[in-house]
Amino acid sequence: MTTLIWFRDDLRTDDHPALAAAASDPGGVVALYVLDEVSAGVRPLGGAAKWWLHHSLESLAVSLKTLGVPLVLRRGAAWEVVWSVASELGADRVLWNRRYGEAERRIDAELKQSLRNSDIDAHSFPGSLLFEPWTVTTKTGDPYRVYSPFWRACLASPSPRSPIEIPVFADPPATAAAVPSDALAQWQLLPTDPDWAAEFGERWQPGEPAARARLREFLNERAHRYAGERDLPASDATSGLAPHLRFGEISPQRVWHESLASGADVGMFLSELGWREFAWHTYFHRPNLATQNLDRRFDAFPWRDDAGESLARWQQGRTGIPLVDAGMRELWRSGTMHNRVRMVVASFLVKNLLVDWREGEAWFWDTLVDADAASNPFNWQWVAGCGADAAPYFRIFNPVTQQQKFDADGAYVDRWAPDSVLTPPMVDLKATRARALAAFEQVRGADRT
Repeated sequence: MTTLIWFRDDLRTDDHPALAAAASDPGGVVALYVLDEVSAGVRPLGGAAKWWLHHSLESLAVSLKTLGVPLVLRRGAAWEVVWSVASELGADRVLWNRRYGEAERRIDAELKQSLRNSDIDAHSFPGSLLFEPWTVTTKTGDPYRVYSPFWRACLASPSPRSPIEIPVFADPPATAAAVPSDALAQWQLLPTDPDWAAEFGERWQPGEPAARARLREFLNERAHRYAGERDLPASDATSGLAPHLRFGEISPQRVWHESLASGADVGMFLSELGWREFAWHTYFHRPNLATQNLDRRFDAFPWRDDAGESLARWQQGRTGIPLVDAGMRELWRSGTMHNRVRMVVASFLVKNLLVDWREGEAWFWDTLVDADAASNPFNWQWVAGCGADAAPYFRIFNPVTQQQKFDADGAYVDRWAPDSVLTPPMVDLKATRARALAAFEQVRGADRT
């Protein structure tokens, strides 16, 4: 028997249900990763995510090689590529862990049916969420729109399954050498002219071993400070697991169970895993999350149509608002931004500058190493006031008071944007707050007529 395992956003060997299933029966196993930028509805990766993907695939190939499993790389429409490689291998079965985007589910369902119709066994497994989106519903069977009752329902459900250990393969496939693979360098995932990711490696080490090490380090050294310091951008109190989870280098089940077993106070930390679950729950039921307001009243919101220069200054960290500039420059240089600061810079763009939240979401999609199809638009809609369980529109983060509260000694600003304190603010915060509230009143007034 020859099994093809299709890897997607699950670039690991530990707690990988499809990989474990392949090891349960004797026979050869080949792994496949498809870079699909052409299938309808599939959102191509942003630049920062491509940087991460390159290094993560390098790491995955090494991990799989130790198991005797070769990794084949192909580029193109996933349905066609998987079928082609399965045929080249003479595969008896094709296995994968599930995806939850609408376009991805359609591709997977059609492929599964087509394979089975050709007498090729095809199975999918849950692997990237603690609770699959259709398993958590209100008493009326509807999806949740508010986080707190959603997470209570999750916690009242059966506990997430225990992680599956790395499997052992006794019979590597003799046919593997006959299956051609793209060279990873051919995909040109890394920026070169200019190399704007030059400093990413100082902050990050993609790959499964680094993900496991980061979790252990967090639980041993920082988890006890998380609840009290997680909002302080200059404090190294967060886990840094977001990009590892986004690319599936570690499973949420592994994070969940090791956190509980650590003996640390991890309730607040695990609730952030819950927020990630809620984002995917929402995206599953509202697949247009990146383009359409969940609160349709905001379809009539008077976003500025002359915001090009303002958007550019925000992107470049040249607003003259120190905390905003520090966050945007941290993002550009490291591929990430502290979560508290993400909320501040998003609020400033949407509410003080009246720039459509979709512009900010697109910028984060291209520059964040951890941007995923659910969390990125979900969080932007939350800040904008038009999303699920959204912060009320009138909740406008004042970046000056936010800095006074969470970066009182200026350590974060001094690290990333020390010159910003010398630049005049591009807007008056009080006046633009009033303008934003007046714009929202227009929307509310139109809704009542």
